[in-house]
Amino acid sequence: MITPLIMAGGVGSRFWPLSRKDRPKQFLNLVDKDRSMIQATVDRISKLTAHENIFIATSQEYVEKMQKHLPEIPAENLTVEPMRRNTAACIGLAALYIERKDPEGVMVVLPSDHLIIDEERFLDAVQAAVKVAEQGDNLVTIGIEPSHPETGYGYINYESKYDEVNNHEIFEVKAFTEKPNREQAERFLDAGTYLWNSGMFVWKVSTIRKMFELYMPELHQGLERMKVAIGTADEEEILKVEFEKLADISIDYGIMERAEDIYVIPGSFGWDDIGSWPALERVEKRDKQGNVIRGHHIGIDTKNTIVHGNGKIITTVGLNDIVIVDTEDAILICDKKRAQEVKEIRNLLASKGLEDCL
Repeated sequence: MITPLIMAGGVGSRFWPLSRKDRPKQFLNLVDKDRSMIQATVDRISKLTAHENIFIATSQEYVEKMQKHLPEIPAENLTVEPMRRNTAACIGLAALYIERKDPEGVMVVLPSDHLIIDEERFLDAVQAAVKVAEQGDNLVTIGIEPSHPETGYGYINYESKYDEVNNHEIFEVKAFTEKPNREQAERFLDAGTYLWNSGMFVWKVSTIRKMFELYMPELHQGLERMKVAIGTADEEEILKVEFEKLADISIDYGIMERAEDIYVIPGSFGWDDIGSWPALERVEKRDKQGNVIRGHHIGIDTKNTIVHGNGKIITTVGLNDIVIVDTEDAILICDKKRAQEVKEIRNLLASKGLEDCL
C-alpha cells in the first residue's frame, strides 16, 4: 500500500510578512487562488491512494488549522511533532504510526509546499519509485533535471543506470552535494550527471526503520521508546520527552549520505519549490515591464518587480528588481536578489520583541 507522508510543520520564513507563525506558507494560496499549497499537495497524491492512507506531519500549533484545510484526512493520520526538529526526526516519528497501519507499506515522503505542473508525469515517476522501493531495502529519491545553475538547491550526483520502470530511467546515486557556489553549479550543469535535490523520498517503512537502526542508532532507540508508548495513556508525555532528545538533523545527512542502495529518478514535470518571493516570477504571468502584480498597483518606470498588495493602492517610481509585500500590519521592501535574507528580518524582529509581527 502506498502511504504518503506530507511534511507540513515549517513556518515558511522566507515568505514573511505574508507567511506567519499562525499562517505558514503551506496554508497560503500562493499559486492556486482557490487551494492552499497543502491542499494542492494532497489533491495531487490522492490520485494514487485513498485519503485514509495519507499521513500529515505537522506541529501541535497547526493541528486545528490542518483539520480545517484537510477535513478528508483522518485525525489519527496527523502525526504531531511535540517541538520542531529536522526531517530525520519528523520522518522517524511518522514511520512509527505508518507501520502500525501497514508494516510493509511504502512511504512516499513529500514536502507540503511545492509546485508541480505536469501531475501525470509526476505521478508516473512516483509509481516507478514505489516499484524500485519494493524490490528490497532500496532508498529512492526523485531528482529534478536542472534548467540553470541554481545555487539555492542541493544536488544529487548520479552514475550508472540501474533500471527502467514506467519509461523512467533509474540511476544509482553517487553522492549528495550541498548548495554550490555559482562556479560549482555551472560545472554540475555542464557535467550532465547532477540533479536538483527535491526532498522527495520513497521507501518501505520497514526499510527506513532499518536505516535508522543502522545509521542513527540513538534516534532509533528514542523511536523504540516512543513506539511502546503509542496508544497508551502516557503517549503524549513520553513522546514529548523522547522527541526532544532526538538529533536535530536532516534525513539527507543522517541517512541518505551514508546508506547504500540509493537510487534516483530524474524528474521533469514543471517543479518549483516556491522557496522565496522571486519564485512567483517563475509561476505567475508578468506584465510588459516584467512585473508580477497581485493587488492594486500603479507604477512609473517600474520593471522586474514583485508587488503583493493587501487592498491599498501601491504606487512606485523608478524601481527595478524589488519585492514589495503589504499586509495588515507589516510591509516588506527588499532587493529581489537578497530575498533569501527575509528570514533574517524575522530574527531581527524577534530580537526586538516584535513577536506580534511574526
